[in-house]
Amino acid sequence: MTSDITKSHALQCEGETAPQLFDDWFDPIETAVRERAREFIEELIRSELDAALARPRYERSRKAGREGTPGMTGHRHGSRSRSLTGSFGPIEIAVPRARLDTADGKTTEWKSQSLRAYQRRTLAADALIASCYLAGTNTRRVRRALSALFAGAVGKDTVSRVWRKVKSDWDAWNARSLAEEPIVRLILDGTVVRVRLDRKATTISLLVVIGVRADGQKVLLAIKSMGGESTEAWRTVLDDLIRRGLRRPEFLIVDGAPGLEASIAAVWDGVPVQRCTVHKHRNLLAHAPERLHEEITADYNDMIYAATREEIEARRKAFIRKWRLKHRAVADSLQEAGDRLFSFTRLPPSQWKSARTTNAIERLHEEFKRRIKTQTVLPSADTAAMLFWALLASGQINMRKVDGWKTLATKPIDQPIDLAA
Repeated sequence: MTSDITKSHALQCEGETAPQLFDDWFDPIETAVRERAREFIEELIRSELDAALARPRYERSRKAGREGTPGMTGHRHGSRSRSLTGSFGPIEIAVPRARLDTADGKTTEWKSQSLRAYQRRTLAADALIASCYLAGTNTRRVRRALSALFAGAVGKDTVSRVWRKVKSDWDAWNARSLAEEPIVRLILDGTVVRVRLDRKATTISLLVVIGVRADGQKVLLAIKSMGGESTEAWRTVLDDLIRRGLRRPEFLIVDGAPGLEASIAAVWDGVPVQRCTVHKHRNLLAHAPERLHEEITADYNDMIYAATREEIEARRKAFIRKWRLKHRAVADSLQEAGDRLFSFTRLPPSQWKSARTTNAIERLHEEFKRRIKTQTVLPSADTAAMLFWALLASGQINMRKVDGWKTLATKPIDQPIDLAA
């Protein structure tokens, strides 16, 4: 016995012709607005042409100088149909044509300043498309999300073309001068993303630098796609910042990557460097069995989050003495960081919360990873860096002032914490 599991032709046709969601959502307000938009745009362009010809349509030319008006500078010759997509949806408009007289006795085609040549979308429509893409979706899903507004006039290729328009702003941002930026502190960290290189998925590193201005406001200074976090890679980033005029910072916060610390020593030797306490905590746990993790965490937090510099010194010594006996690898890992793990104690206590970690960048990494979750592999390394920047430049992500910004003018004290145990 066999069963026919295929649909009949009649059922298939019925399914194909069935009304889709939103098909019967007729909105008289939207319909009237779009019709008015067509009339307004056509009138705007006609008025622009009237001004160029110095006379309305169907009016005879005036003598030069008569009533203080110039003579006719050309003539109309019909119109052409143009498609335009805006926040009002796709419409067809009639664009008038004209020939203008030139000084050498020839004529040239009149060009509207309001509607650029070959323009098919308004800038507001492009901004809406780019914003949807930045909000966390891929090119195909943008088309689906905006289909009700643009009536299918926006495809994935359109989204890609709109996104490529951002590149000119991206290039200008990468070349801007930093000489006037009142940067007093830098936060540096990297993250790993997957991109398509030579038609294969490849892992690259995005090296990110955030600056803290004298008023406490955080600002993105640089983001570069590199093959890894080597000394040479970070040196490229730092050299570019210096070349563009970045002044010597007063304090640095890093994740502890050897390549980064080596490059910092080469360009800003003597600047206080803070190792991220969260990264070091993870390192300590990696050196111990899981049954000791809770105890290590409790002792470590008691030390790092102590209220005063003296308490931190005392609890550090106690931590080293205890874990040398209980699990020496943990004590050795803490000592490896040296006084750089406690550089935040050289600042006023009001700044300790913002100076202990690279959380300012880590939060950006998390938001960026959430954003690209719908795109398992990004198209290129340049796209990855540009997308990271655009999330902040477009306002999709905002950075607030650092905690304790009112005391940023206070210089770090010269005396590091006592490491004697």
